[in-house]
Amino acid sequence: MLVDSFGRVATDLRVSLTDRCNLRCSYCMPPEGLDWLPKPELLTAEEVVRLVTVGVERLGVTEVRYTGGEPLLRRELTEIVAATAALRPRPEVSLTTNGIGLARLAGPLAAAGLDRVNVSLDTIDREVFVRLAHRDRLGDVLAGLEAAVAAGLAPVKVNAVLMRGINDHEAATLLRFCLDHGYELRFIEQMPLDAQHGWRRDDMVTADEILGLLKDSFDLVEDDPRDRGSAPAELFLVDGGPARVGVIGSVTRPFCGACDRVRLTADGQVRNCLFATEESDLRAALRSGATDDELAARWIAAVRVKKAGHGIDDPSFLQPGRPMSAIGG
Repeated sequence: MLVDSFGRVATDLRVSLTDRCNLRCSYCMPPEGLDWLPKPELLTAEEVVRLVTVGVERLGVTEVRYTGGEPLLRRELTEIVAATAALRPRPEVSLTTNGIGLARLAGPLAAAGLDRVNVSLDTIDREVFVRLAHRDRLGDVLAGLEAAVAAGLAPVKVNAVLMRGINDHEAATLLRFCLDHGYELRFIEQMPLDAQHGWRRDDMVTADEILGLLKDSFDLVEDDPRDRGSAPAELFLVDGGPARVGVIGSVTRPFCGACDRVRLTADGQVRNCLFATEESDLRAALRSGATDDELAARWIAAVRVKKAGHGIDDPSFLQPGRPMSAIGG
C-alpha cells in the first residue's frame, strides 16, 4: 500500500499523459504557450500502462484518472484506457479534459472502458471564453459535453475556475446551465500553479465568495459531510436537491488530512502532492531495467515522505517549479 507517515493511504492515481494543451487558460499558462517536454522524455504508452499496472496490482490503487496538459491530444489514449480497464482488480477509469475533441472520442473511449469525465468549462460566454483561454473553442467544448452524456460517461462533471473581474459574475449562470443539462458542477479555487507565477491570494475568488454568489440565486444546503470521504469537493444540495454543486477550496479550505491522491507526470515522475517541490524518478528506473518490485519500492518510498499539508499559508511556501499543465490535475 502507498501509505505516508501520517497514515494516509493513496488509492487515487492521477496520470498526466502530456504537458501539451490546445488552450491557453490564463490561470495555467501564458498566451504564447510553453516549451513542451521533448518526446523522448515522455513515457511511452507501454510504459504508462506498466506503471499503472504496478500501482493497481501491487500498491492498492483503485482509481486512475488520466490528465494532461490535455489528454485527448495523446494519440494512444483509447488503447491506454482499454489496457487500464482490463486490469484486475479493475480500477475506476476517468479523464479530466478541456473537452476539445471529446465529441469525436467520447464513444470510442466509453467503448474502451472509460467510466466518466470531468470537463473544464469556466464560462458559457463566447467572448469571455476567448479572453480566458485565448482560443475561440467554446462550441467544441459544449459539443464534447453533449457527446459525453450520449456515450454514457455519467456523471459528467464540470470544473470551473472563477477569475476576479473576468468570469466571477457567471457563477449562478454556470450552475443554471449545468442543472439544465444534467451536469455536476464543481467550482475550484484558483491555485498557485500557473506557469507565470502570477498568482496572488488577494486576486483569488475564495470558496466563501463562490458560495455567496450562488446563494443570491439558489438555496444551498450542505450535503451530509460524512459522505464526502476523501473527495476534495464540499457538496451542497441545490434548491432542496437532488441536484448538487461542489466547491473545492484547495487554498482556503484545504483537505490535506484526508488526501488519497498520488500523481505520475508525463515524464514518469512520482509526485506525492500537487504542490510538492520534489519528485521521484520512475522513468529512469524503468528504462534501466528495474523489476516491478523495484518500481513498487521506489513508489512506496516516494509516498512515505509526503508532508502533512500543502503549506500555502506558510511564509516559506514556494510555488512548484512545474505548472499545472506539466503536473497533471
